[in-house]
Amino acid sequence: MTDARNATTAALAPNSVEQLTEQLYGRAPENRIEPRLDAVARVLDLLGDPQKSYRIIHITGTNGKSSTARIAASMLASAGLRVGVFTSPHLVRFNERIVIDGSPITDERLLGTWEDVQPFVEMVDEQLRGEGRAALTFFEALTVLAFAAFADAPVDVICLEVGVGGEWDSTNTADGDVAVFAPIALDHTKVLGSTIAEIAHTKAGIMKPGAIAVTAAQAPEAMRELQAKADALGITLKRAGTDFEVSGAQPAVGGQVIDVRGLAGTYRDLALPLYGEHQAQNAALAIAAVEAFLGGGDVPLGADVVEPGIASAKSPGRLQVVGTDPTIIIDAAHNPHGARSLARALVENFHFDRTVAVIGVLSDKDAKGFLQALDGAVDEVVVTASHSPRAIPADDLAALAVEVFGTERVRVVDDVEEALDEARYLAREVEHSGIIVTGSITVIGEVAALTDADTSAVAADATSDADVEAAKEALEASAAEDDDANEMWPDSTEPGDRF
Repeated sequence: MTDARNATTAALAPNSVEQLTEQLYGRAPENRIEPRLDAVARVLDLLGDPQKSYRIIHITGTNGKSSTARIAASMLASAGLRVGVFTSPHLVRFNERIVIDGSPITDERLLGTWEDVQPFVEMVDEQLRGEGRAALTFFEALTVLAFAAFADAPVDVICLEVGVGGEWDSTNTADGDVAVFAPIALDHTKVLGSTIAEIAHTKAGIMKPGAIAVTAAQAPEAMRELQAKADALGITLKRAGTDFEVSGAQPAVGGQVIDVRGLAGTYRDLALPLYGEHQAQNAALAIAAVEAFLGGGDVPLGADVVEPGIASAKSPGRLQVVGTDPTIIIDAAHNPHGARSLARALVENFHFDRTVAVIGVLSDKDAKGFLQALDGAVDEVVVTASHSPRAIPADDLAALAVEVFGTERVRVVDDVEEALDEARYLAREVEHSGIIVTGSITVIGEVAALTDADTSAVAADATSDADVEAAKEALEASAAEDDDANEMWPDSTEPGDRF
């Protein structure tokens, strides 16, 4: 590399995470999807293929990817492994996307890693431009950065969340030992296809020869695509409801107590500090993934792995309580599928006398379908818009909200902070009211920052037997006080909605 080249690179090297974030975002909008793998593969090759220095659990799906990744990572850490987690997007700090040993990557390590990889990224950028092609996008460059950071740590295994889709996602330059499929529904239809089958076909692309695949319950058309891909590769596909399942669950203050029949073992009375049936299903999927990873699905996990791993799991922005008086909850639901899960969890776990929703949605989402899925679970709606350029203007979203909820139940406040204040005012009119903030990561991220919420995904300290037993006893005691605890989800719930 020439001295001039070195000088240019040094001049462009960011000296803060904020500058790095701006530099990466300047490459292309975060939602830009390139149907290619070779651009990232070229950079990784120049770096010595860092993604081959650790093992990988690769996770895709429409909803539940991040939670499944974090729960699995918590169990792997309990097994004594050094674990990395790659998720997106972040809520408050960019560092949240790359987690090492349960903590977001430090500013120093993040900037140092980018300084190491930036010259090689720019080298490939020049090659691509010379071929008349686009330089690396934001997410492609971020993937390179994450793979290098994990190798530098070093970690033993990473729980790797797909950005969008699977087959052409830049994370698919890595080969997963286990391919994990969270529930698949309609989302990113302009990029992935207009049917669940098309979307599932693209997501199935993360399966690799010699891997094991595990999947949550899926719509029949999605399951056909996943099974076809597994059959073509000659690999095993383990299914929720057949090969593993949530066999029991009781809601409790602070989460729930669950029983799981895994691929190789049965695990009872697990204290899961996350709300909602969908999180119980995510936990079962994570258990199956870890069983597949550690023992090929044939060896039960020890209690010293499962119990502390489940008890210390965290998933920021997923039914996370970030305020009291009144209770304020943030949830990352952003499509009708996620909104249905959110609606059930609100009704079954919180029992507010009045529920006020603060909602902001991005322009590429099914906003009306999202609102319709929440009708019946919320009483008042405060429509707003985040600072994202992709946010639907508050007035436009309000027009849709009025169609669903009626004029009397809808307020419009352009600014998120002011919308939260309006929701607090409405909630305080009725004793035992709560606020749910939802609709997009950008909206809940702004509220997380306003409320100083912990979004680090650092696992709670529940590694000792005493800690696990204390957590279990607390959740079981609260469950015993709930008259409805014997049946967490009514029999009338449609199987297709159980996510």
